[in-house]
Amino acid sequence: DRIAGILIFLMWKNPYFLLNQSPMNTLTVSAPDSALETYEQVAAASNEVAGLLAMRLRTETQGEVLFSAADRGRYATDASIYQVTPLGVFVPKHPEEVATAMAICRDLKVPIVPRGGGTSQCGQTTGVGLVIDHSKYVRNILNLDLQAGTVEVQPGIALDALNASLKKHGVWFPVDVSTSAQATLGGMAGNNSCGSRSIAYGNMVHNVLGAKAWLSNGELLDFSHFENSSGRAKQIGEFVKQLAVHHQAELQSKWPKVLRRVAGYNLDIFDNQNVRPYTPDGKVNLSHLLVGSEGTLAMTQSLTLKLSELPRSKVLGVVNFNSFYKAMDSAQHIAKLGNGTLTAVELVDRTMIELSLKIPAFAATIRTAIIGDPEAILLVEFAGSDKEKLKHELKQLVALMGDMGLPNSVVEMVDDAPQKNLWEVRKAGLNIMMSLKGDGKPVSFIEDCAVPLEHLAEYTDALTQVFQKHGSKGTWYAHASVGTLHVRPILDMRRDGAPKMRAIAEEASALVRKFKGAYSGEHGDGLCRGEWISWQFGPQITQAFASIKAHMDPLDLLCPERMINPPKMDDTRLMRYAPSYKVIPILTALDWRAWDVQNDPVTEQTSAPGTGGDPAQGLAKAVEMCNNNGHCRKFDAGTMCPSYRVTRDEKHLTRGRANTLRLALSGQLDGLPAQDAFTSQAVHEALDLCVGCKGCKRDCPTGVDMAKM
Repeated sequence: DRIAGILIFLMWKNPYFLLNQSPMNTLTVSAPDSALETYEQVAAASNEVAGLLAMRLRTETQGEVLFSAADRGRYATDASIYQVTPLGVFVPKHPEEVATAMAICRDLKVPIVPRGGGTSQCGQTTGVGLVIDHSKYVRNILNLDLQAGTVEVQPGIALDALNASLKKHGVWFPVDVSTSAQATLGGMAGNNSCGSRSIAYGNMVHNVLGAKAWLSNGELLDFSHFENSSGRAKQIGEFVKQLAVHHQAELQSKWPKVLRRVAGYNLDIFDNQNVRPYTPDGKVNLSHLLVGSEGTLAMTQSLTLKLSELPRSKVLGVVNFNSFYKAMDSAQHIAKLGNGTLTAVELVDRTMIELSLKIPAFAATIRTAIIGDPEAILLVEFAGSDKEKLKHELKQLVALMGDMGLPNSVVEMVDDAPQKNLWEVRKAGLNIMMSLKGDGKPVSFIEDCAVPLEHLAEYTDALTQVFQKHGSKGTWYAHASVGTLHVRPILDMRRDGAPKMRAIAEEASALVRKFKGAYSGEHGDGLCRGEWISWQFGPQITQAFASIKAHMDPLDLLCPERMINPPKMDDTRLMRYAPSYKVIPILTALDWRAWDVQNDPVTEQTSAPGTGGDPAQGLAKAVEMCNNNGHCRKFDAGTMCPSYRVTRDEKHLTRGRANTLRLALSGQLDGLPAQDAFTSQAVHEALDLCVGCKGCKRDCPTGVDMAKM
């Protein structure tokens, strides 16, 4: 306890104290005494294959073998609407143990699901096989070459941790996703992440220079420049090249011609269809075949990344609009400003503004950016080495808005502090949106469709009418600069959400096709959009994708039934809150009625406290406010979550605790009767290291108060 206290104090003084320390294996809970005992315990609780898998992992590795019902439940979800309980979880201590685990899974024919921060929004990190969590130990910087402007990293390192180490050298990795505090580089490569500044720096694929990765048969290959490749890597490249040549006509007619297209495999590396070429010189890099493949083709050992110079100066113009349509129509004109210094044009709509004003951590900041009561604001950033020149670009923005009939609509931010504060609000957009109380939640399934900028206003207007038709409303935010706006209609997945989800998706896809866009523009495919790959590309290219999967993973060991032969997105058997979801009745000592409400999906108004129908008198609905986005995994100057910062265990994380409570309250802890689960040892262990600091109450944008729970 004294050591833990000292570590918490040191991290309070220096939040990055632990980032470069040797990984710690503290507070391990009563492990079985022998491999045989491991087998017997797991086999009795699950099945014989699980028992053998756990026994061999414990015998042949030094990693953490997590096969309890609570552990598996904590890894059954990510930031999506889905929940799929894995056979078990393995946390490797060394990269070689990943290969060992793969060999064991190969022998036992157990599928593999790689995982980083667990922040995927489409179910990519959920699956029935063995989840391999890279984020605790496999998170080192392997080689930094400042002269070449590259860095080689292990897949479990978080983006903020990497950039904190690079800052003193005046460089950074610029694919700045909003979940940068918890998103790992391996996961970002798997999804082909983009971030707010892709208009300047491109997507993940434009910033990956190489990857070392294991195929499912155990081969470790170096995926880099095709012309310099050899052996099996060269053979894979030749195979994909032949497919690209064979399907050239289909590629040119069916492939979306937008920057933000992340669906399927990057077959077009041999016949570029992207508005921004994959490489500056047009040469093929085989690592780009893995980027966006969501762990279905190979398992990453390391990534080589391209670094960019840190901008010395930034200015921000916040344009206030009295019409959402006007904001969307203006984006195409704003995107032409800057003479190469424009780095972002980000949208925040009226609903997001109102929700931000209700959150203590964000209210004062958002007030500095708004003039009156705008229907939307656009955050327009210019970055470079000369602040005076950037101020001139800011004045150009002011002049443009005046010419468009919007004089005095721009809040100019030249100093760094107010800009940083406002970007923190924007980065928390997803969590802010999810802070709505009640069973109806903004649901992710069409949230990153991308359309050409000239069609953005028409697309958003038409999709808003679709939401209204189905008795819902969408909250809009994010990347207006590249035609990718995150929007989530409010649906109640416990009741009629699934059929409405299907109906809205069908109409949204028709709009995407009408405006020649991409259905999957940033967050990937996973369980949510896998079925739409064939819709986007047609049967021939879809078959080509299947051929790539079969060629590289003939055992179908890596994330099966995701991008190839995926399930239906509205299969309620895969959902966290299926119609069968039930909460056990509990009489609470504290008053949780403020959470026991329902909401109107159009007005977003909530009913009176205590009217939401929660058998746990509001406690269950308070627990369910956790959307699994993983903001509690951060290591910045905030407080949340001290026990996780020391242990790096999912169990000792605000998210892990909330998931444990949710599973207990809904009778989903396997082997435990629902009435006993809430007071079980599994719940005790998850809550035991909560220090009651109240950090989550303030730092968590959805207000999860674990100390009170």
